Amino acid sequence: MLGALSLVPLLAATPSAASPSGERPAPPSGARTPAEAATAAYLDAVRADPRLARRFFERLPKGADLHNHLSGAVSTEYLIRLAAEDGLCVDTRTMTAVAAPCGTGTRPAADALTDRAFHDAIVRAWSMQDFPPGGNGHDHFFDAFGKFGEVTWRHRGKLLAEVADDVVRQNQFYLETMVTPASEGARKLAAEVGWTDDLAALHKRLTAGGRLDRLVQEARAEADEADAEFREAAACGTGRARPGCALPVRWISQVSRGTAPERVFTQIALGMRLAERDGRFVAVNLVQPEDGTVALRDYRLHMRMIAHLRNVYPKAHVTLHAGELWPGLVKPADLTFHIAEAVGVAGAERVGHGVDLVHEDDWRRTARAMAARQVAVEVPFTSNAQILGVKGDDHPFATYRAHGVPVVLATDDPGISRVDITHEYQYAATTYGLSYPELKDLARASLQYAFLPGQSLWRGNPTRDGYRLTAACRAARPGAGEPGEACRALLAASPRAAAQWRQESAFQRFERDFAGH
Repeated sequence: MLGALSLVPLLAATPSAASPSGERPAPPSGARTPAEAATAAYLDAVRADPRLARRFFERLPKGADLHNHLSGAVSTEYLIRLAAEDGLCVDTRTMTAVAAPCGTGTRPAADALTDRAFHDAIVRAWSMQDFPPGGNGHDHFFDAFGKFGEVTWRHRGKLLAEVADDVVRQNQFYLETMVTPASEGARKLAAEVGWTDDLAALHKRLTAGGRLDRLVQEARAEADEADAEFREAAACGTGRARPGCALPVRWISQVSRGTAPERVFTQIALGMRLAERDGRFVAVNLVQPEDGTVALRDYRLHMRMIAHLRNVYPKAHVTLHAGELWPGLVKPADLTFHIAEAVGVAGAERVGHGVDLVHEDDWRRTARAMAARQVAVEVPFTSNAQILGVKGDDHPFATYRAHGVPVVLATDDPGISRVDITHEYQYAATTYGLSYPELKDLARASLQYAFLPGQSLWRGNPTRDGYRLTAACRAARPGAGEPGEACRALLAASPRAAAQWRQESAFQRFERDFAGH
């Protein structure tokens, strides 16, 4: 999917505290320009004004969203519209979308377009809207996927058209979003090959007779179909093209960690093989509640699976939900090793959530390893609060930063959470007192640690040393004239550097706008 979309030139016009350890944060990214200083002063002046602060953060260039589940990202209102268009029904006892015909105890989803009470009841069931404080947000959040699942599996392309437009409106430049490729085919193949803990032998079973290759072809055909639906829904290539048509997008393959071992292994192998054979796919990630019975039981096995398959598919990237746990949700022993195993055994290049860091054994060693290897942590503040009840000083955001671990802000499931990336940046700035230069570096990190190909615009380890332009572009000024020959060559050859250049140019325009306030 997104073959044409993902190749759109990235130089196109852009869319309009100390840690418990006492360690010091990474150095800032050099001296501020007068415009940057003026913009920082403006932010300080409007922090306490919700309306003006919201406007500031809406217009702030915000890098990329790297932790985004497509089915949970689209608005609930849009899902209701899709359900109505497809003639689906809603079970009024469980508020779950079901296929037609509508029998006893169900209503046509189309009724929600005219019956406001019915519409609002669906919104509350399919999202965190009006969820009461003190309720079981964890179960309500994860249950929502099953309630609207009959809607989302049918329309990957239409969902992406909605999400891509929103990413562009939020002044972001790249999206990695999670889907489950060839889900039914993977289930059937896993059942055929069965289970053995000899992982090399299991992989041979999967590939024997071209079975895994056929599954890859199924996933690619599915992606082609979704790509066509996307382009039609977004009117790409026409005079009515929607903003999302120009957004570079890559897929991360989801793996259902709560299923049988043979199915988990099959999905990991499929995702990694796809990442090596189709540039639209870049990585794998384990999904479903990390505190689930099977997910807890097989956690170390899953890490071993990924480690084995990384040797088979070395070009595939890995980002893992790890440490999405909290005391009281699981037994104390389960809090002691998940992030460490994700990083040290599975070789994760990014970690999603990572909330229970300080509850792990020798967590400082893990943090130091993440900093040394530049393993970024993806932080979706709102879903952490809704699912785990973790926010403010309880969240390890400041601890990661103090240990030099790259941090990127993300949305997770903004449709379910009823938020956007603007909210996440505003929350971070308000809760942790972040300055404008610190917010810029958070946005830069989301492109630096994306799974985009090519050399970075920045040299060395920018989280440790600050964001300083690489040699080819050292004399260039993004947003202020054309770069020199060497820099132009880098931008033409590297999608990563090109996206970063677009963001730096957007920062220049943003600062010019706010410097005069």
